[in-house]
Amino acid sequence: MSQHLFVYGTLQPDHAPAEIASAIHRLREVGGGHVRGRLYDLGEYPGAILDPSAQTPVHGRVFTLPEDPAVLAALDAYEGFDPADPAGSLFSRTRARVRLFDRQEIEAWMYVYNRDPRGAPRIADGRYGGRRSTQRQPQR
Repeated sequence: MSQHLFVYGTLQPDHAPAEIASAIHRLREVGGGHVRGRLYDLGEYPGAILDPSAQTPVHGRVFTLPEDPAVLAALDAYEGFDPADPAGSLFSRTRARVRLFDRQEIEAWMYVYNRDPRGAPRIADGRYGGRRSTQRQPQR
């Protein structure tokens, strides 16, 4: 059975830095979608926190992961996720329900920010626009 990955920030092909681009290009796009949560601007990258009661969704894209486990290992390393120490990881690889733009729901991995985002501005519209992301609002 295929595994999927929901990406909302620097794992998106148009925002991926050179260090992870080769792994990103091995993913096959399923389509756009969103999860319920809050998106924060952490400077060099965004961080999402899942929250079913959030008013605005975190927008992103869903990809099918290749069968090669080295791709997921490379993504984990880039995101600072250590499967042997999830609590100590910068991001946690978590299963999430993603609503695709055709209204279908799919279960996918996603990297959830694993720290307190206090002080980081929220990206109000839930869309990461690269380092020049706009429409930010202070955290409440």
